[in-house]
This record gives sequence, C-alpha cells and structure tokens, in this order.
Amino acid sequence: MKENQTFDHLAQKLSSVISHQQENYLYFGGTAYLGIPQNKAFIDLYIKGIKHYGLNNGTSRGNNVQLGIYNEAESYTAKRFGAEAALITSSGYLAAQLTVKVCVTQGEVRYAPNTHPALWTNGNPAVQSSFDEWSKQVVAEINASETPNWVLLTNSMNNLHPEIYDFSFIKEINASKKVTLVIDDSHGIGLLNQGNCVLQNVPNIAHVEVVVVASMAKALGLDAGVVLGSRNVIAQLKRSDEFYGASPPAAAGLYAFTHANEIYGQAFEKLQENVKIFKETLINKQDWLFAGDFPVFLALKSGIEKSLLANQILISSFPYPDRNSENLNRIVLSSWHSKADVLKLGAVL
Repeated sequence: MKENQTFDHLAQKLSSVISHQQENYLYFGGTAYLGIPQNKAFIDLYIKGIKHYGLNNGTSRGNNVQLGIYNEAESYTAKRFGAEAALITSSGYLAAQLTVKVCVTQGEVRYAPNTHPALWTNGNPAVQSSFDEWSKQVVAEINASETPNWVLLTNSMNNLHPEIYDFSFIKEINASKKVTLVIDDSHGIGLLNQGNCVLQNVPNIAHVEVVVVASMAKALGLDAGVVLGSRNVIAQLKRSDEFYGASPPAAAGLYAFTHANEIYGQAFEKLQENVKIFKETLINKQDWLFAGDFPVFLALKSGIEKSLLANQILISSFPYPDRNSENLNRIVLSSWHSKADVLKLGAVL
C-alpha cells in the first residue's frame, strides 16, 4: 500500500472489492446494505425493465400520458411496508422536502436531535440532546401547552452513531392533541424491522398521524424516494407542485423493485448471517458502538482506519461532525460480502 492513498476519484463500480493502483482492497463502507447494486438477479430484472420501458421517463406525473408502473409500484410499496398509501419520487431528498413543506403548516414544529438535512426547512435546527431526553421534553411541552396541533420531525435512527430510536413516547401525548409525526427511515427501510420499515416500530395512536419518508437508494438499491402514510396525507402530497411537476424515477427500476421480493429476502438473510459472524469475531466489543442488527459498527478508538488500510481493508472514514473533527470510523457490512470477507476483517481486527 502506498502512503497517503486516496480513493475519491474512482472509475469503477462499488462492491465488496475495490481495485486501485494495481491493488485490491476489501471495502466495508457505503450504504448498499443489501448489496442490491451488484446483485446479478436484480440487475437482470432492471435490464428487463429497461427493455420494456426504456432508460428513463422525463415527463412529470402531471402529464396527460402516463406509465401505469408508477401507480402500480406505489400500491405495491404501500402494501409491502404496511401503509394505506405511498408516493414515489425521483429521490429521497425530494420526497422529504415536499412532505415537510406541506406538513410544517399543520402545527407547531419541533425537530428531534440529528434530524437529516432533507427534513430541514430553515437551516440546522441544532437540537442539543439525546433522543431519549428530547422525547421526554417534547411530550412534556406538548401536554402543558394550549396549542392543539404539533408536527414532530425525526430520523428513525442515528446511522452514524448507531442508535435505533424508540417511538413509544407518543403514547404519553395527551389525546386532545393532534400530532403529525414525520420520520425519515432512509437507513432502516428494507433493512430493520425484519426487512420492513419503521411503521412496524411506531405505536398506532388515533391522534398521531405518522408519515414516513425514505430514500430507496440505500438498502433497496433504487434511485428513488418514497413517502408512506394515510390515503388522505398521500392524496394531499400528490396535489403539491413538487410532486405534480417533477420527473419520476426510472420505470425500469420500479419494475425490478416490484418483482424482486425473493431477491430482497435472500439478501436480507445473507446480511443477518454476516452481522452474526462479525459480532462473533469481535473480541473487544467495548471498543465498538452498534445497535441491534444494524450492520454498522462505529470504532470508539481512533486510528483504526490506518491499520486496516495497511491490511488492504477500506472502511468508511471521514471527519465528523465537521471537517476539523477527528475521523468517524465505521465498518459497514453488506450482503455482497462473503463469509470469507467478514472473517478476514475479524482476523485483522
């Protein structure tokens, strides 16, 4: 390995192995948790979709000529993830922004800590507390206030410092209050909750309207975004200018997605096995932060990225929370890793 090796101008696909300057590196980074971008069976479905629908569809969803795959995919997605209805856009960011633009007008707004920028409306809300502390504070504030309508915006989890959030706190909110809870599940959808989404982890409360937004580009492997919610909420969002005027994602991708249930299931099982194997190899678990079966492991000791790189292993390593900070070093497991890959990583550690 050469000194000061950089990997920020690659001209190849990202996979379990990255070849750079005539050397191969095992890669444990990114967000392709289920390995879908390099899953041959999924790619075959995508190619079949391209042959049927073409490369893309640049017309808006408001056009008088429409492909039926979009409504079909939305119905399929709602059913798969346990929602009344779904809306699909070209990106998770767009899905979040059009949702937030509508929802923030419906009550007093409160942000949870570490909420993704896709949900911001006016810069970083900079909430300085843990999620547990925030949830207790916001329940107390809502119940003590005379304001009847509230909007809470949050991630489903913290993927950088792995923590899966507990939403049972909404059961403590006074029934006289109407609450819209918007959750960004980009890092959990198709991965956590047994491959489902955060809706499975949120209590069903009559006076709390739950809306889930997510990028489909991570575990699900699609360049698209999704909103899951009640029929009323989705219908309202579909009347927005952003949805009406924006080009949709490639129809070929949605074709592949709606025909890939077995592929996702197999990839999910493979990832669970990889996570299990890796946990068994970790000798000093106290040196790592991880949550449940989420396949991300944060190193609590600094410098690990250098020793791993010296052994031809490349992990996610970048300064956080700003460019002057120390590196945030995380190992990300994927379904595209073999058992041998995971065992080698464990042996080097």
